[in-house]
Amino acid sequence: MDKMAQLELPDQTYNWIKDFFDDRSHCTRYSGKISTCADIQASVIQGSGLGPATYMVTAADLRPVHRGNKMVKFADDTYVIVPAENSETCAIALAC
Repeated sequence: MDKMAQLELPDQTYNWIKDFFDDRSHCTRYSGKISTCADIQASVIQGSGLGPATYMVTAADLRPVHRGNKMVKFADDTYVIVPAENSETCAIALAC
């Protein structure tokens, strides 16, 4: 929500988005059984109407840490591509 607060959104819109993300949880139903619910800490809720827009806000400033590595963003996924010659940067690139 810190990044959302930096946008020039009307207060009502910001509050609506904040309410959308507050108190979210997820459980899975499989073969007639339901798992324990867990709180969702992610800022992008897949399959939601707000998902693509919130992903754009969340991922807008992501950049690869090392020269030669690449970052690809698509839909609501982010991939870090580390060429073989940069393999020693994997742990640092993924820890950020």
